[in-house]
Amino acid sequence: MKFFISAGEPSGDLHGANLIRALMARAPQAHITALGGPRMQAAGAHLLYPLTDLAVMWLGQVVRHLRTFFAVGHQAIQHIRANRPDAVVLIDYPGFHFALAKRIRDYGIPTYFFVPPQIWAWKQGRVRKVRKLFTGVLTALPFEDEWYRQRHVPTHYVGHPYFDELAAQQLDPVFLAQEQARPGLRVALLPGSRNKEVAANGAMLVNAARLIHAARPDVRFLVAAFHPRHAEAMRALRPPELPIEVHTQRTPEIIALADACVAVSGSVSLELMYRAKPTVIVYKLAPFYRFCARQALKVPYITLVNLLAHQELYPELLTSRDESPRIASIVLDWLNDPARRMALVRQLESLRDRVAQPGACDRAAEYLLRAASASRAAG
Repeated sequence: MKFFISAGEPSGDLHGANLIRALMARAPQAHITALGGPRMQAAGAHLLYPLTDLAVMWLGQVVRHLRTFFAVGHQAIQHIRANRPDAVVLIDYPGFHFALAKRIRDYGIPTYFFVPPQIWAWKQGRVRKVRKLFTGVLTALPFEDEWYRQRHVPTHYVGHPYFDELAAQQLDPVFLAQEQARPGLRVALLPGSRNKEVAANGAMLVNAARLIHAARPDVRFLVAAFHPRHAEAMRALRPPELPIEVHTQRTPEIIALADACVAVSGSVSLELMYRAKPTVIVYKLAPFYRFCARQALKVPYITLVNLLAHQELYPELLTSRDESPRIASIVLDWLNDPARRMALVRQLESLRDRVAQPGACDRAAEYLLRAASASRAAG
């Protein structure tokens, strides 16, 4: 049995790797070819191209890489046409994957979205493309499954694969013990996983830390940088008098240690909910892009946790200015009022117990193998 899987972002590489492992556990002879990243390759896929190296946002960045996108898309289609996989699985990354799915359709190969793009939030008209180009959608969120079904898109609800990763996390006990042995409260700063996010939001997070520390000198700050270059960028912003530690490859530990967090909006919010951490969610954009985002947004919140809760458990700041005073005020309210903080923790724990069920990749693998077997038998 043959599968082609494509992911264009680090989070997609993670989900793709877990899906590959689940497929191969059930079908050890399966052959999986991929566009993706190092995790998918390590899981057993033959990598045609490291697509996660092209994890870009906004039109200007896309235009600069258009030639590469076209070349990678052509390479993928050539492979699919020659090898005719039993199924193609595309993970988020809508611009590239919609174009790819349009070309795959000409070959009649079953094509599925896994962790589909959040078109219900930004570009609802794209559901017509999903209905036309995809055999089905493996949905990640309960309200997402309902939204697609109401628009006559075949779905199979599997849950969010991020919870698979969280359930399997092994935290470093030495790092935890070292940090817990040091005095003071801890605030986690999570500046995002993209270069542009760190550049746009890093200074605001550091400014908020400065204001928090001025009011509470007992607070220390732990920065969870996704990449060493992000760590260097955050260290360059760090005033020497502030107790800010910058780490890479320590995001789970830093979240677990935190009394409160400030995070750039993204899928990390699910990890923050999983560990029931009070968090301010921020996303700073240039004024024009903020205006565009506000006009395009079709849901009341930008954060998955709030959408799942149907209320603003995590304060959200989608902004084009420095909101560090407001961030500091919210965090200080939690640190200065333990009862208020614990009330939020209990709400997050209740939400987690309802929605954070692991096993999405296992359920997705079982569905894909059944569908592929049925397709083979029928044709």
